[in-house]
Amino acid sequence: MMVRRFTIVILLFAVLLAASAVALAQDVTPESTPEAETTEVPAATPIPPEILVPQVIEVYPHDTAAYTQGLLLDNGQLYESTGQRGESTLRLVNLETGEAVQQVSVDDAYFAEGLALVDDRLIQLTWQAGIAFVYDKDTFEQVGTFDYEGEGWGLCYDGESLYMSDGTDTLTQRNPETFEVLNTLVVTYLGDPVSEYAFRGQRIDLLNEMECVGDSIYVNVWQTNLIYRIDKSTGAITGLIDASQLLTQEEFIEVLTASSNNVLNGIAYDVENDQFLLTGKRWPKLFRVVFVPYEGQ
Repeated sequence: MMVRRFTIVILLFAVLLAASAVALAQDVTPESTPEAETTEVPAATPIPPEILVPQVIEVYPHDTAAYTQGLLLDNGQLYESTGQRGESTLRLVNLETGEAVQQVSVDDAYFAEGLALVDDRLIQLTWQAGIAFVYDKDTFEQVGTFDYEGEGWGLCYDGESLYMSDGTDTLTQRNPETFEVLNTLVVTYLGDPVSEYAFRGQRIDLLNEMECVGDSIYVNVWQTNLIYRIDKSTGAITGLIDASQLLTQEEFIEVLTASSNNVLNGIAYDVENDQFLLTGKRWPKLFRVVFVPYEGQ
């Protein structure tokens, strides 16, 4: 597929170029003099991220009216947060049919965003209102709220802390009980802030929907079909996942013709099978995948 090949070529070029720059910088050292004999411990060499692609295991239908903002899987139950003012919902979705079997609408004043599960509570962000809604997982009854500063984009929970994105290159670690800020994590590419790295002519600091998996956080980049695998202890990007081949070229053109915002946005992790579920805003399909190394063509 032309879209896939173009994206892969750009990814490979970017990684190789950055890696070459690191190697070149290490080879160029200033001339030393006998009087200046000092021993310095060399800095660790940043490791270029893996280039990965999704290997599709199974395909399910997805509601094309769902403007997907958050996706999570818990004990086989698929939960989805959808956005747009007047259309935002929290829903429990039948994976096999794509239909909502339980749903609650968000007040028209709010634009819903990312979604995370903490014990028996679902936490749903809003885009610009600075408020997160807390629901009982089973009844969808709203049981509380959290306030925060800035925008809300993506949210995930690793069993200890919440991690939240706000559309920048920085992730915020939060207390799952109080939503208090615990730490901030700047995402970096080969040791440099992501916001300083150009990809396809644009800055890629638009970190969006997220999933916490072990020591990593998987984050998709808004308005692209890219997913970063990020080391949550350092912020370093350890993997670049190109998901542009999931839809056929005809399907891809159709969803983007309907709206340029209908891009990849939905990452859920299946703990039992060590697999991922991926979809996009108003996409007709949801994919069960594993991420494998790109072997070239």
